[in-house]
Amino acid sequence: MLGKHQEAYGAFYSSTHNNEHLDTKTELLVGLAAAMAMNCLPCTNYYLKQAKRAGITQGEVSDVTAKVMAVSAGQKKLQLQEVLERYDIDLSSFAN
Repeated sequence: MLGKHQEAYGAFYSSTHNNEHLDTKTELLVGLAAAMAMNCLPCTNYYLKQAKRAGITQGEVSDVTAKVMAVSAGQKKLQLQEVLERYDIDLSSFAN
């Protein structure tokens, strides 16, 4: 038996598939990007299968993957910059 929170989540999640403004293809590509960014393997599997059924191309999946990679890389760059600034670390003082 599902608890009330799980049932509420299920209803919420289901409601995100009924979009007013996004077409099915866009909704699936956004879902795929979010699943990849959150490192949710079951979600990524779900969205890839749905994308294939919807006729989304390999190139479109590749573009989404590249965007997720670019955002992730940018976040790691900013993370390093924040640590360098917060702890007053000067990378130029490191050996070449």
